[in-house]
Amino acid sequence: MDGAPLAARMRPRTFDEFIGQGHLVGARAAFRLAAESGRLGSIILWGPPGVGKTTLAEIVARAGKKHFERVSAVSAGVADLRRVVDQAQKRIGAAGLFSDTNAGTVLFIDEIHRFNKAQQDAILPYVEDGTITLIGATTENPSFEVNSALLSRGRVYVLKPLSDEDIGNVLERALGDTTEGLGSSAIVIEATAREALVNLSNGDARAVLNMLELCVAVAEADAQNEISLAVVESAIQRRVGQYDKGGEQHFDIISALHKSVRGSDVDASLYWLARMLESGEDPLYLARRIVRMASEDIGLADPHALTLTMAAQQAVHFIGMPEGALALAQAVAYLAAAPKSNAIYKAYAAAAADVQNSRNDPVPLHLRNAPTKLMKELDYGKGYKYAHDFEGGQVAQQNLPESLQGRRYYFPTDRGQEKRIAERLDAWRERKEGGSE
Repeated sequence: MDGAPLAARMRPRTFDEFIGQGHLVGARAAFRLAAESGRLGSIILWGPPGVGKTTLAEIVARAGKKHFERVSAVSAGVADLRRVVDQAQKRIGAAGLFSDTNAGTVLFIDEIHRFNKAQQDAILPYVEDGTITLIGATTENPSFEVNSALLSRGRVYVLKPLSDEDIGNVLERALGDTTEGLGSSAIVIEATAREALVNLSNGDARAVLNMLELCVAVAEADAQNEISLAVVESAIQRRVGQYDKGGEQHFDIISALHKSVRGSDVDASLYWLARMLESGEDPLYLARRIVRMASEDIGLADPHALTLTMAAQQAVHFIGMPEGALALAQAVAYLAAAPKSNAIYKAYAAAAADVQNSRNDPVPLHLRNAPTKLMKELDYGKGYKYAHDFEGGQVAQQNLPESLQGRRYYFPTDRGQEKRIAERLDAWRERKEGGSE
């Protein structure tokens, strides 16, 4: 593998060399035992980048003594899949599907979530009859991205982000390996530089090896045999991101932001906001979600929340990024610190349910306008009480359809401004129930 990137040269070849994912590759792990016996079957490996999905697929094929075929869903099509299937069928040949000879084929599909339904369906019959053993790799939730028929023919295994200790072990292995790694060079690494590389990798083994290789190139260009913190800072301009604007990370983090705001945790709210913005999330998408939070989780407990979030949206639209981040941060901090109420959210949901589930009766006659003589003759507007003619602007009259008379949707809390609103509404309802004017 002369000339190959360090990450490719350091790819483990056995379960014992594999770093991390002990729940799968540990000596007594069911996954490993099944793979070594050749009985693992078709699987989907789900996990973030750089945790060993491709490597694990190769090791599984090698352990089961099967032929390994790899395709990428980014570039492969149905014709490529048919070619692999044809070769797998020829490999089986006269030996028979269940013979002990080395006739089996593992088809590894990288980024399988990028295959459309037709492409996934094309391999289904051959997975089902055992012509191929499918190993799919995906960074996206397979529940949403992989056909249910294909999922039912195999099992999903979750790979976890590598720990800092795991990443440190990856570095030490690369620095000490005299055959494929950097062990034969004079390069050493400072403790602070090592710590920085581990931290910047975000649990991605491939990323940390790529960064290490780049740091070695920078150090050698400067005639140094040591990777210092200054070298790392010079070579690595930005942390390796673990965020996909169209994938599960997007939905996970916006959920974390919303729930942190709802839970009045200002610091966590600001952190999740920063995670999204610094990863390139559309700031106007965030502005829209933040406006929603103002009504869903604060509502009339603090009516200014909606005004402030709309102002933040306008600020982002007006000044753009990165300056607009501060307006969003101000809005998020305000919402997190504000008194909470979901009374409006519940009230609207209850009203909408009545609209959907009950008769949509006509508007009561006294609430209708009567711009024509005929309408007046039909009693449109008759008996309407003009609220401003009554004390406090409050008047007792039926404003709902007859079938919904007495229905209540809005139940204000005793938090923030809603406490005062509740007092006013209670007074109004007392007047209404008493028929007082």
